[in-house]
Amino acid sequence: MKITILGTGNVGSALGKGWIVAGHSVLFGARNSASPKAQKIQDLLPDVRIQSVEDAVKGAEVLVITTPPEVVLDLIPSLGDLSGKIIIDATNSVRTRPGPYPTAFHAIKALAPSAEVVKCFNTTGFENLADPVYQGTGIDMFAAGNSLVAKQAASKLARDLGFETCYDFGGDDKVELLEKLALSWINLALMQGLGRNIAFKLVKR
Repeated sequence: MKITILGTGNVGSALGKGWIVAGHSVLFGARNSASPKAQKIQDLLPDVRIQSVEDAVKGAEVLVITTPPEVVLDLIPSLGDLSGKIIIDATNSVRTRPGPYPTAFHAIKALAPSAEVVKCFNTTGFENLADPVYQGTGIDMFAAGNSLVAKQAASKLARDLGFETCYDFGGDDKVELLEKLALSWINLALMQGLGRNIAFKLVKR
């Protein structure tokens, strides 16, 4: 797939590195390619291209949003026609919210109604995105949203990273619940002191 990652933090770099290893074409879009975060990605992935946001989006099949959630309010309208593109929202509205919308997902849906939107890659820390294998077994990922096309793409991309299963968490109405799952991971890892090397795995009897 042709993937553009918007955001140059730990989540974006972890996802980008994994997808490059899996054989996908990955670009990063950044407002400032000379910023310390962008340079950190360039050092980590010397062959990856970091372009302006507008240029990076043009040929992409999949856009992955890893910015702070409030950024989408200005970002999405600046990207032009997003018809048919898959947008994966990997953000969580923990400290800030995008204006009147409860999550970045809802803002993206309102601002880009012709895109295929899914919430995914938000329920665990970037360390688990970089290495989702525990004792030889992949941990699980979850995706929410009404778009089956976007969920199928997210599921494939999750498996390409090494996640064992990407479970369908439900439609648009389950997006906020999926963010609460992320908050549960944050609570256990940070507030309860279990550390960041913990993960969710669904087991069946």
